[in-house]
Amino acid sequence: MTTTPARGAGIDRLNAIYRAGVLGRRPAVPTDFGELERRAKKVSSAKAWAYVAGGAGEGRTMRRNREAFDRWAILPAMAAAAVERDLSVDLLGSRHTTPLLLAPVGAGALMAEDSDLLIARAAAATDTTYVFSNQGCSPMEDCAAEMGDASRWFQLYWSKDEGLVDSLIRRAEAIGAGALVVTLDTTILGWRPQDLNLGSLPFSRGIGIAQYTSDPRFQEIVRERLAAPSEKAAVEITPGAVRTLLDMSRNHPGGFWDNVRSPEPRASVETFLDIYSNPGLSWDHLATLRERTSLPIVLKGILRPDDARRAFALGADAIVVSNHGGRQVDSSIASLDALVAVREEIGPEPTVLLDSGIRTGADVFTALALGADAVLLGRPYMYGLALDGQRGVESVIRNVVAELDLTMALSGTSDIASITRDHLAEQHG
Repeated sequence: MTTTPARGAGIDRLNAIYRAGVLGRRPAVPTDFGELERRAKKVSSAKAWAYVAGGAGEGRTMRRNREAFDRWAILPAMAAAAVERDLSVDLLGSRHTTPLLLAPVGAGALMAEDSDLLIARAAAATDTTYVFSNQGCSPMEDCAAEMGDASRWFQLYWSKDEGLVDSLIRRAEAIGAGALVVTLDTTILGWRPQDLNLGSLPFSRGIGIAQYTSDPRFQEIVRERLAAPSEKAAVEITPGAVRTLLDMSRNHPGGFWDNVRSPEPRASVETFLDIYSNPGLSWDHLATLRERTSLPIVLKGILRPDDARRAFALGADAIVVSNHGGRQVDSSIASLDALVAVREEIGPEPTVLLDSGIRTGADVFTALALGADAVLLGRPYMYGLALDGQRGVESVIRNVVAELDLTMALSGTSDIASITRDHLAEQHG
């Protein structure tokens, strides 16, 4: 990754927007999260919005993620002469221009066609590490090709098929992934009423399974499934069933009409739903990773201090403190609250990232002050994607980084290491 630090990103962004304003031009992507969310909802389908914006159960975890940030206030230090800011950080042996990464978000095509490719281009254009989703809509090889030498990591969902796990890892290595991010908190889907009330699961229509349909081991499993004798259950023919078949055919590799006539798209969807994630995932499985890859290993979904301690004892290079954006367990602890407890338990040295609840540059500052080495941004960049494609993702990234830079300048911090707990005051009541 490029090692030139982002100096003056905030001033540059302010100047660009205000100069455009002189010409009567306003930002296509709102600079505040509330308006960004409102506009993105207007241009999104009900199914897309339910999947991307929705959470588990009654939404308590999502609310707690935000309330946790509200409990901390920034304490700016004056006359600190922070004229230049260096936003760069070292992560897993590489220098990153900023402490912001793009979180893996599955089924992005719900928000925009060619979603993963557009996000990849935006990440490369802003020198931001993109964590490719295992539930992506474009094969990882295609996304990597869009990024050139820019930094990317790969998220892994641990399949029931160990051969598929190995195949995905080999492909991640081949595309130059900087780390393997193993998601631990989605061995089964959580209770998501917004999706359930619409009867909508994008994967059942072939959306978000491109890493699988492009994988040689997965293709082998599908062929075995098709060759095996089976009693075919009667399928009720309804308009919805026809639309689903057409969606499967459209989202499957190859020609549309060939896919309509082939049993393969449906078999691929059924195979994916059967094996994509392993409910029996255990620490014994994770202990095999060091034998299976030379990539840095990041375990995502850690909320308990004892799990954090065990992850590092097992040989993980980093962890992501995350509750999956509030999408898996309703009434879970907020990720930011978990970060505080985890950091107190394991000390300052291990690499810890924070995911879930990050909306603004001020949020990034708060997370860094509480012990995160970097953060992952999720929903905001997806909303930018919905509004303005690649440029929308770039705008969201630049806005968050710009606000972080300005917050650092106004709080008297000149680099990421100087952002400490002393710059925060806990709010009570």
